[in-house]
Amino acid sequence: MNAGNILRHIVLLFACFLALVPTLYMIVTALKSDEEYAIDKLGLPDQLVIENFRAVLVDSPFLFWMLNSAILVAGAVLLSTAVSVLAAYAIATMPFKGRSTLLALSTSLMAVPPVVMIVPLFVLYTRLDLVSTYHGAILIYAGLITPFSVYLLTTFFRTVPRELFEAAYIDGAGSFTVLMRVVLPLSAPALVTLVVVNALYVWNDLLIAIIFLQEDAKRTLMAGISVFQGRYNNQVPLTMAGMVIASAPMFILYVVFQKQFIRGLMAGAIK
Repeated sequence: MNAGNILRHIVLLFACFLALVPTLYMIVTALKSDEEYAIDKLGLPDQLVIENFRAVLVDSPFLFWMLNSAILVAGAVLLSTAVSVLAAYAIATMPFKGRSTLLALSTSLMAVPPVVMIVPLFVLYTRLDLVSTYHGAILIYAGLITPFSVYLLTTFFRTVPRELFEAAYIDGAGSFTVLMRVVLPLSAPALVTLVVVNALYVWNDLLIAIIFLQEDAKRTLMAGISVFQGRYNNQVPLTMAGMVIASAPMFILYVVFQKQFIRGLMAGAIK
């Protein structure tokens, strides 16, 4: 191994260390008692304390907040994926005037920060009586994640061999049949990547959840954590246990679809 490879490995190991330290600290702290944390904030726990996790799940509405977040994630990701698949398929495979401009406009929306749309959206939602409703928040999230979805799927659909389309058309298949039976089965890695990335975005969002879901019954996990952290500010291990539980669903989602996710990230890189 030459000096360049050694240096590259050192840099990568250091980057992994920086990425993992906060997570390891969160898990280790969640397994400590308040007394042990007060004595030693950085050391390993002498005895694992599971009571913090029980307290979070039983004595707080954490599971209810997670359910609300799951509803928003499922609704926004399904809606956005359905719209994005149809839009990307049309842009990638159907020759029509202005499709490049349409893709450019859609992609440019990725650069618009959500915060600049808060005021007009809130005024509109107030007039339409959509504030503190699931479907209202789902529409906003779907709109925010759709530009990236269209861009990724368009890039991937363009890599599908044209011969497959021609063979399907010769067999009498229509455009929608080709999409469902040819393109989508070949696009599983890209679709998995899309679902994981978009689910992570919606799950971790705080801005939209706080402004457009103001009722306590509609509070999402991230909005609930902000309240939970203020309530248990002096009980750091308990707060860290809540953070671990909040991170678990997205971690499990990534681990389950890890191979497809990595393949999807490379979609369109080579043809």
